Amino acid sequence: MSEVLENIKTRRSIRKFKQDRVPQDLIDKVVEAGLYAASGRGQQSPVIVVITNKEMREKISKLNAEIFGRPGFDTFYGAPIYILVAANKANNTAVYDGSLVLGNMMLEAHDLGLGTCWIHRAKESMEYPLYKELFKSLGIEGDFEGVGHLSLGYIDGDNPKVIARKENRVFYVK
Repeated sequence: MSEVLENIKTRRSIRKFKQDRVPQDLIDKVVEAGLYAASGRGQQSPVIVVITNKEMREKISKLNAEIFGRPGFDTFYGAPIYILVAANKANNTAVYDGSLVLGNMMLEAHDLGLGTCWIHRAKESMEYPLYKELFKSLGIEGDFEGVGHLSLGYIDGDNPKVIARKENRVFYVK
């Protein structure tokens, strides 16, 4: 089995992270994998925002929990790093392109011994002042749609077991 297929088969969503610092070179490798994701017409419209600042992570987590309808719940599972992927709405493949960015980063993180979990509600979050101010402070201009967040860090515990794949999901037309 190829190494890529092995990573695809063994990567799982992680819902408990250690607070250990992740070295910058590993974060950079995860981000690089996202930058090389396929994109419609080669537009490369998604932006990647890596958030390590504790105060900002707390604000984002609080907002995400409120949108989720579970105030006080840590929707990022204690991860020391959040990665936001957003894509320019002007690109009609924005959400698909951003999804590929997230998928690439999840696989690279797994290969590096890091855990991830795709956290939803990025689309809704982008409508709030916190995100609009964040983008403005970073000099990101345009009308962006949140595609997803990633929790990123070292796994606290065992990697979840791989569950069997459902049957009757593949059909061939010959």
